[in-house]
Amino acid sequence: MRRAVALAARGLGATSPNPVVGCVVLDAHGVPAGEGWHQRAGGPHAEVHALAAAGGRARGGTAVVTLEPCAHTGRTGPCAHALAAAGIARVVYAVADPNPVARGGAALLAEAGIDVRGGLLADEAEAVNAAWLTAVRLGRPHVRWKYAATLDGRVAAADGTSRWITSPEARADVHRLRAEADAVLVGSGTARADDPHLAVRGVPGARRPLRVVTDTEARAVPPGARVLDGAAPTLVAVADDVPRDRTDHLTAHAEVVRLPRAAHGPGLDVTALLAALHERDVRAVLLEGGPTLAGAFAAAGAVDAVTAYLAPALLGAGPTALNGAGITTITEALRLRVTDVARVGPDLRVTAAPLAAAAPTRHEPAKEN
Repeated sequence: MRRAVALAARGLGATSPNPVVGCVVLDAHGVPAGEGWHQRAGGPHAEVHALAAAGGRARGGTAVVTLEPCAHTGRTGPCAHALAAAGIARVVYAVADPNPVARGGAALLAEAGIDVRGGLLADEAEAVNAAWLTAVRLGRPHVRWKYAATLDGRVAAADGTSRWITSPEARADVHRLRAEADAVLVGSGTARADDPHLAVRGVPGARRPLRVVTDTEARAVPPGARVLDGAAPTLVAVADDVPRDRTDHLTAHAEVVRLPRAAHGPGLDVTALLAALHERDVRAVLLEGGPTLAGAFAAAGAVDAVTAYLAPALLGAGPTALNGAGITTITEALRLRVTDVARVGPDLRVTAAPLAAAAPTRHEPAKEN
């Protein structure tokens, strides 16, 4: 199963709006016979790839898969039927499919006389498929907030300079995170200060994530801005009451989306923004915005994971990583569970997830696979 989880991770950034899935087929003697992963939306599923690699050795064997095999027909047929037709005798899966339209594969397999077990390494399989599972359960994209700071928590110096807080190795690692996302998101402050490009560099074969700028007043993305260069698709979100002529220079190079302003504080309504991205099949968002935008997402309960790159440096003054999150006392702190700590060049990368209880489950229609 751990090998299947690793295979599933190969599909990150390439399968939305569908899940990442990995599968290993063992022959009747328990020897690996074939493996595969879901490589792109609309293409064969992990089980189909693994069965094709295993060939006749699949008969009487075991399929180990990270997600309950599907039971619905989209652009491909149900994987449960494919497993049964191949003569698989046992199926072990990690995570039950939470989508009521697509789930049911385990029941179909059991009805066909196949031994079915679920729940093996479920936490690890959930983690690799967090974006899709969040979208199914909450009806919005999964949001990973990434930031770089000094050890005393400063994301820029007192004069506003921030290039470069972290090392070339850390910046290269950020491009890996971008390659795994469907959209990279910044706010107007970052757009004005850095004129960011937001495209993926140095990751062979990476799909181009959508570049998103929340520019409430339509003044932060001028003609010639790097996000308008055509290197990747771009979406600029502006307030719905901004004059039309203020966005004329954007429409030839980007999609302009008009959204309601936030009910409290500056900026756009975070829920409406995430809904607009979800409608565009975005399931994984990498939030690279500054302290104000990060604070708005935190206040909205829309931060699902945090990746912090901490440089061994001290500034003593300057903006901190989070601002305006609505936290006024220590008891309101957004507590996190650290899931990974790693050295990246001279820097430290800390990955964490909120401890808050999950929101009530919502369901979205099954996507054509």
